Amino acid sequence: MSTPTIRRVLVANRGEIAVRVIRACAELGLETVAVYSDVDREAPHVRKATMAFHLGPPPAAQSYLRQDLLLDIAARSGCDAVHPGYGFLSENASFARAVTAAGLVWVGPPPSAIEAMGSKTGSRQLMKAAGVPVVPGTVDPITSEQELIRIAAEIGYPVMLKASAGGGGKGMRRVESPDELLSGFRAARSEARSSFGDDAVYLEKFVVNPRHVEIQVLADTHGTTVHLFERDCSIQRRNQKVLEEAPCPVLPPETRAAMAQVAVRAAEAVGYVGAGTVEFLYGGDDSFYFLEMNTRLQVEHPITEMITGVDLAAAQLRIAMGEPLWFSQSDLKIQGHAVECRVYAEDPAANFMPAPGRIVSYHEPGGPFVRVDSGVYAGFTVPIHYDPMIAKLVVWGRDRADCMARADRALREYRVTGIRTSIAFFRAVIADPRFQAGDYTTGFITPEFLAGLSARRDDEAAAIAAAIAQFEADHAPHASAPQGQAESAWKRVGRWRSANRVPR
Repeated sequence: MSTPTIRRVLVANRGEIAVRVIRACAELGLETVAVYSDVDREAPHVRKATMAFHLGPPPAAQSYLRQDLLLDIAARSGCDAVHPGYGFLSENASFARAVTAAGLVWVGPPPSAIEAMGSKTGSRQLMKAAGVPVVPGTVDPITSEQELIRIAAEIGYPVMLKASAGGGGKGMRRVESPDELLSGFRAARSEARSSFGDDAVYLEKFVVNPRHVEIQVLADTHGTTVHLFERDCSIQRRNQKVLEEAPCPVLPPETRAAMAQVAVRAAEAVGYVGAGTVEFLYGGDDSFYFLEMNTRLQVEHPITEMITGVDLAAAQLRIAMGEPLWFSQSDLKIQGHAVECRVYAEDPAANFMPAPGRIVSYHEPGGPFVRVDSGVYAGFTVPIHYDPMIAKLVVWGRDRADCMARADRALREYRVTGIRTSIAFFRAVIADPRFQAGDYTTGFITPEFLAGLSARRDDEAAAIAAAIAQFEADHAPHASAPQGQAESAWKRVGRWRSANRVPR
């Protein structure tokens, strides 16, 4: 088999992950081609690439998901390879096949591996055959309501309904009792159909108070597969990760080793190549169950890079060029602790309501062992058409306490005005005694926790109003203002916020 030659890479994505891939390519001496929709014309990834091409209107279906346009741009720009990043077409087997059919290198796993792990039910069947523990439930989609009622009764409540073609928390419903089962089933099918064009839903036992722990794997084209330890992704909102740390603070060494061995076995079972992640539910009794395999680079990959010293984006490219892994499993060691905070343009105090808009000012934190992967800048308008994540704050420390102290300091330095962000939310998470003790599960974010955020915001606004009122009272002229001219402290707060560029 000839070794692929790569000189120029089409980065078929946007935002911080496109910037991340472009940087990895630059360090390997590779040229890059960026693509952009109308609203991304001035985005950082466009500015950093060797060249850039317009795709179309903002909706992803008319731009970043247009396989024909992407392949045409790759041909016109003289690309040798396509890196899909994550999201969009990164786990689309038909696109991977189209890329290779066009004579280009696909920087990712074989289409057969994407297909094998792309179906939640199909992957469960494969994993059971490979001896990988799976959560009790169905291995095939539910075909009737009668079957659903029978199997749920056999498994026992609570249960979880999941879209077979799903991801990102879409098409998922937790069901606590038989009374909720049919309505939950119909809602999950409807959401799955609208999100993925496939209403197939399967059923599994809901593991009470689990942690979400995942293992990073790397596999080359020469038959070597290694793991790069685990990440704890249990801090989630609406079944989507918002904060991750590595390693998991409560995983016993023997369980870590067993989980890692299972992850490698899972990857080998589908002939995996490149970077991938095997996700597990981890119970308090040290039991763990296979959830799914993500056949791409994960959003949270930087924390694995921090504790292992392995550049995963560069590894993807080097593997795609036919290089064997340049290290063995025994070479890999966990070094310190790392955490990632996904900075979103949204309002956690309002149940994580998206908050797109123009960024007035933007200042990233710095200092030793602080990394920010971002896709925005001051003056950039965060569009409404895509995921609201604008950056990732990644921090390393010699141990967990050192890491979290540094993360809190970095979050205090992080300044974004003009839009609401999740920065204050992360400070509240890190300060929470449960998190500090490592005693948390996927149910960490509760309505009560969010209500505390809202109360804190109201208290801060009230304090600002009181301070301004007192200041103006202390410095006001002795003559009283004409009747009807008095101004409320809240209006003064609005003026103060505007003058000081404080986000509402």
